[in-house]
Amino acid sequence: MEAIKKIFIALGSLDRRIIFLIVGLSVLIPLLKPEWIDLPIRPTPESQIVFDEINKLNEGDKVLLSFEYGPSTKPEIHPMAIAILKHLYAKNIQVYGFALWPDGNFMSTEAFSEVSADYDKKYGVDYVNLGYKPGGEAVIKGIASDIRTLYTVDLQGTSINDIPMMKDVVNIEDFDFVFSLSAGYPGSKEWVQYACDPKNIPLSTGCTSIQVTDIMPYVENDQIRGILAGMPGAAEYESLVEAELRKMDIAVKPGKASSMMAAQSIAHVVIVLFIIFGNITYYITRKKKGKDTI
Repeated sequence: MEAIKKIFIALGSLDRRIIFLIVGLSVLIPLLKPEWIDLPIRPTPESQIVFDEINKLNEGDKVLLSFEYGPSTKPEIHPMAIAILKHLYAKNIQVYGFALWPDGNFMSTEAFSEVSADYDKKYGVDYVNLGYKPGGEAVIKGIASDIRTLYTVDLQGTSINDIPMMKDVVNIEDFDFVFSLSAGYPGSKEWVQYACDPKNIPLSTGCTSIQVTDIMPYVENDQIRGILAGMPGAAEYESLVEAELRKMDIAVKPGKASSMMAAQSIAHVVIVLFIIFGNITYYITRKKKGKDTI
């Protein structure tokens, strides 16, 4: 018993710099070496619905992927974009990128660049990036009615008439599915109100954690099919996609959201343990001082 007390006293008297180092390592290791940490992730029903909706799409289907976020919300939403592109590419689904936010141009370009080469996807045949147009919900209305009037060229300046996969695309009714990567206005709610609900096009979304309460009424009403809620939702979707890719014998790279959630979880456990050790040490030393006084 005395040996155990000595261990707790030693832990409780650790130099704070050592404690900071241990906490720092508990964050850095999962981020730098995610393959070393494989924490189980249990998807929520909402994340599972998103996965199932996309997974039941067929080869050659058309998916509209809308980028409505910027650098400030990139850590939460960008991993979703990467995981969704992996899922769509693995199923040989055509992807049409749009942006309702100016920063969406940079986010979409980065996402397509990161994933497309790994799946041998060809621009203009397997995916296209039409980029940003100002106007908010007016752009959504334009996509719903006549894309070719609104978009005459893609983000690279190529005429849409010269892009093979744009040949039969006129409006939103030519898409089989819409996914909104949303950090605010305009975003998921506007897609429901001005395009997907009126035209009966299935829609799912991934959003920041703070937006979930605003979006959930649409999810509960089946106007939005499932939701990826912040970084936890991104990690859940990554785990589902990675399991599906393994079934298809496709090489899997650990997702960033999963590693960030692992870093957060391990750091929380380490901090809680130090708090427990500190309190136990305080109790032991206080009791010992009391006996010495007597």
